[in-house]
Amino acid sequence: MFISIEPESDVPIYLQLRNQVVKAMVTGHLVPGDALPSVRQLARDLGINLHTVNKAYQLLETQGYLHIFSRRGARLTAPPNYSDDYIQNLEQSLLHLYIDAQSQGIDAEVFQRSVSKVLNEADGKPPMDKGLEE
Repeated sequence: MFISIEPESDVPIYLQLRNQVVKAMVTGHLVPGDALPSVRQLARDLGINLHTVNKAYQLLETQGYLHIFSRRGARLTAPPNYSDDYIQNLEQSLLHLYIDAQSQGIDAEVFQRSVSKVLNEADGKPPMDKGLEE
């Protein structure tokens, strides 16, 4: 499994790990039943603290993406079905992002183009014709 860490990022390393595992599942690079490296092995491979990897694995387990077996390692589970609560949290997060964008002078059109660009990139589609630099 290929995971890269950006130590200078504002995103905590354990969240970077979590996000990359989920992205690998969404893109089909990892599927339910796949084993993840042990906490110690992944920490050693990435040169990070094993408690950081453990925190990411615990979060993935809490969110329903992973099942940790004592002495047998960790295996990916089927992605959880979303709930109405998840949708509400998603919409609340988008609202906060939009408010932050507005505080930086970004209007609704630019915000929508940014969201579309991210969705296209996540789906593996080519970039949109017009950039965000306009």
